[in-house]
Amino acid sequence: MADRNGLKFLGVLFASVTLAVMLTTVFVVKGHADGRYTLDGVEPAVIEAAE
Repeated sequence: MADRNGLKFLGVLFASVTLAVMLTTVFVVKGHADGRYTLDGVEPAVIEAAE
């Protein structure tokens, strides 16, 4: 059976990886929303106003 120190280390490891993934996701989504990042091959939509 695993001891407390090993489980604590494993918990800290998983928590740090989860935090890194969450922060990366936040920065990518925020950059995409701000227009710094664009998807390849996607043409911008042009909407003409009906007059």
